[in-house]
Formats: sequence, structure tokens, C-alpha cells
Amino acid sequence: MGKTTLIVGGVAGGASCAARLRRNDEQARIIVLERGPHVSFANCGLPYYVSGVIANEEDLLLATPEFFQRRFNIDVRTGHNVTAIDRANKVVQVSRDDGSSEQIAYDHLVLSPGAQPIQPPIPGIDLPGIFSLRTVPDSNQIKQWIKRYDVRHAVVVGGGFIGLEVTENLHHLEIGVTLIQRDPQIMTTIDPEMVQPMTNAVRAAGIDLRLNTEVSRIDSTTSDGAPGPLRITLSNGDQLVTDMLILAIGVRPDTELAQSCGLETNSRGHIVVDSRMQTSDPSIFAVGDAVEVQCAITGKRTALPLAGPANRQGRMVADIITGKRRGFRGVQGTAVCGAFGLTLASTGLNERTLRSHKTPYEAVYIHPRNHVGYYPGAKTINMKLLYDTGSGRVLGAQAIGPDGAERRIDVIAMAIQMGATVFDLEEAELCYAPQYGGAKDPVNLAGMVAANAMRGDLPITHWNEIGCQTALVLDVRTAGELQQDPMPCGKHIPIDELRDRLSELQKDKPIQVVCGVGIRAYNAICMLRQNGFQASLLSGGVSTWMHLDTSPGNN
Repeated sequence: MGKTTLIVGGVAGGASCAARLRRNDEQARIIVLERGPHVSFANCGLPYYVSGVIANEEDLLLATPEFFQRRFNIDVRTGHNVTAIDRANKVVQVSRDDGSSEQIAYDHLVLSPGAQPIQPPIPGIDLPGIFSLRTVPDSNQIKQWIKRYDVRHAVVVGGGFIGLEVTENLHHLEIGVTLIQRDPQIMTTIDPEMVQPMTNAVRAAGIDLRLNTEVSRIDSTTSDGAPGPLRITLSNGDQLVTDMLILAIGVRPDTELAQSCGLETNSRGHIVVDSRMQTSDPSIFAVGDAVEVQCAITGKRTALPLAGPANRQGRMVADIITGKRRGFRGVQGTAVCGAFGLTLASTGLNERTLRSHKTPYEAVYIHPRNHVGYYPGAKTINMKLLYDTGSGRVLGAQAIGPDGAERRIDVIAMAIQMGATVFDLEEAELCYAPQYGGAKDPVNLAGMVAANAMRGDLPITHWNEIGCQTALVLDVRTAGELQQDPMPCGKHIPIDELRDRLSELQKDKPIQVVCGVGIRAYNAICMLRQNGFQASLLSGGVSTWMHLDTSPGNN
């Protein structure tokens, strides 16, 4: 028997590490210690299990202890909680669910403790009927509560990935939902204008969305505190009576064990690791939601609680333990959320992060169809591309639409990983058939717009600069479009009349050109610039402007 590797925690990071380690080393002694009842389960599927979209609990279980033993000869012990680590003697103290305890020695220790849902210090937070959703038992408790108390209304606190998915799945059960979000927008990792279509869809579904709002207090409506409806007091003084409340306000790293044995952690409690996922103790590795890693784009330290990076980290640690030369490249935050008929996907950095890092960047918007318009069922994808103004290097992208958004973001995610520029996107060779895309895919179109801007062929003015410097806003849409979707403009000349009406414009005054999505405005700019006018594009056209908050103080 070879050396002993103890893995604390399963799910994405720990389970993938164990399986990879066995593939690399048939002689290794591998023990996985999981304090919960399941070693490997699909936590991303939990909201859909609550609603019954995923019918059976067994469908969420990716692998059982019996499977690990039979297939990999890996000793998986559920109901085993590691309570202490003796680093000097390389021993862990384990407490079992049956009340017994033991000590287990290790040669290598891999920590995959994950994260715990944040529970805010709100009066009444421990009352019956308040839940978080992180594990299979959590979801079963929610399902049982809904059935037992015939839940007709629920409050969800937090408008991120889990909050939106839980909201949609409760709505699927015909439960009325109030969604509470303390920020001015849902999905705060996405730029505000790109989230607006999802916000509209949430409200159109009948969800009571409360932005810029927090829960101040929770009270029981029963005199003895027994299970019953809850009275929720909000930060604006409003009160709601609800049958249950689900917290989805984020997670914190579960690193008490690591801290108690003296491993280095950062100010937010994440375990500090190097590129080999090695902690401050060379015999101990850490992976998953509990670790601090590097942003692959900026090189700065960050944390990203997503299953994909955790899986890759666990796999890589197994390689390193068995002598392979590996290093974790870092994370770039590629993520997707589907809710209320829309898919919202992103990769890389958003504008807020770029501004905080003082990175020079530019943004372009496009609104293409997911496939050619002449093929039935074409739907619009709203896309935003962020890139370095010096090199054209792609820094981030966001997309939202009924179909095809995630595919385009996946392509751009790989482009970012390879250090690609907007010129690479412009020339990318992608699949084309009428039912799948176009000869110029949305990825190509985003690259083309950005590349035109980089070359100086397409000056861009952002919407928060509309009408500045005494510029004239020129709308080149048709009269019918202008009437249907009006926006502030100083002059209206349809594109097909512009060539004959150039005399109505002044060459000594900047002109900001707008149309529906930007294509006609680009043609107008080419015409104007070649005739001596100072013209720039209001990027993304009216389709972008409709999703922007252009009120004072929000530009």
C-alpha cells in the first residue's frame, strides 16, 4: 500500500481529486471524509429538485460511497466530521455521527470544505420557516415545508444565481414570491444595463421584486412562536406576511478547521494557496469555494465559489501529489444563469472591476439574432464586449437572450483564456448553418465593431456622454420607429435620405449617431466622416439605450 491521502469534503473538488488520484496511482491509500450524508451531489440542481423539475433525490447523487469503493477502491466515509488537524504529527481528529471518534494519519491532506450560506444577524432569523439552500437535506426540508404548510407565498432574500433560480422554481409551483435585493439591481456581477432584460422578465412573471431593500426584522405571527406565517419588516418600513423565507445572499468560506490549525488565511477567511493549490503547510492542499486564487486576467488575488474551478483544482492537486508538474492558471468568472425564459451569461471582468483596477478599457454593444433572420424562430441576443484600449485584448463579455447567449460567451471565454484580441474575434472561424447562426456570428460581429473602433474607423460615444460638448444627436431610424420607440435627439434624418440632406448638418459640430442596434448608424458615420463631418456611434443603438438608467446620478 502506498502513501495515504486524506481528503476532507467531497462534492466537486474533493470527489474529483479522489478519482483522479486513483487513476494516477493504483497503490495509493485514499480516504474521503465527508461530514454530510452525500459525498458527491449536484448542488446546482437543488432549486430544480425543490420544484420537481428534477423528480428524484437519486438523480442529484453523482456518486455514492459504494460506487467509489467498487470502481476506484476509494474509502469514502460519510457522517465523518474532521474536528482538528495536528500538523506536526500529520494526524486528523474525526468525530462520527454515531458519537464515536478516531484519529487518522496522513501523508497528504486535501481540504475541500466548501462554503456556508451567509446568515445575517437579523432579529428572528432562527424562527421556523426560514431556510438556506446548499445541500440535499436543505432542499428536502424546503419541499417538506411547502407540502406540510400548503405554502402559497414565499420571500426570497438575494437576487444572485441561487436567488433567481429558487424564485423561478417556486413560481413554477404556483407560489407567489417576493424577491428582496439590497442592491439597486439583481445579479450584481453583471453590468446594470445587461441585467435589465432579466429584471423586466422577473416582474413580467408577476414576481414582487423589491430593489434597494433589506429585511430588518422577522417575527412570528403565532403567540407561542410555533410554526406559522412570518411577518417580515423591510428597511423601508413595509411589512409582508409570508409562509416561508429562503436566504440566498451568498456564502462564506468554511475555513474554521484550517484557521484552527494555523494555516494562512486572508482577511475574508479564505485559505491562501499557491499556484499548486498548496497551503502554508507543504503537506496540505486546499481546493474549491474555501480558497483564495488568482484572477487569470488581472493577476490579482480573488475567490470564486463555482463548481467548475473547484473540479479542475481537485483534479490538478491529484496530479501534483503523484509527481506531475502542474499549476492552476486562475479563474476568470465564466458563469450562466437561466430564469424566466432568458439566459444570462458572462465571462471575464465587468466595468466596475475594470474601473477599480484603473484598467483602460472600451465597451461595445451589439444586438444580433441567435441565427439568421430568414430561418424561423430567430431571437435577439444582447451582447456587451469589454476590451483593452491599448492592445485590443478581450477583458470580458456579457450576453442575455432567450437562446444562444451561453454559446457565444463560451467562445469568448476561451478567447480570453488564450489572450485573444478583438481582431481575433473578428477573424474567428465558427460554425454556420441557418438554424445555428450566421455567416457573421455574434462573436464575429462583436469583434468587428470593436476592431473598427480600435482602427479609428468607428469612433464611439457612450450613452452617459449623450449630447455632451454641444454634440448633435442624429437619429437615422425611420419615422415609424421613432414614433414607436422615441428617444431624445436633436435631429431626425432616415438613413436612406441622409446622403441628400447633408446640407442640414454642421461640420463644426460633433454628431452622435443612433439607430435601432447600430448597423445603420455605422453606415451613416462612414458617409458623414467621408464628407468632412465629426461623427461617432452611440453604441448599441436604441436597443441599448432602452436598458440604461440615464437619470441624473446614474450615468
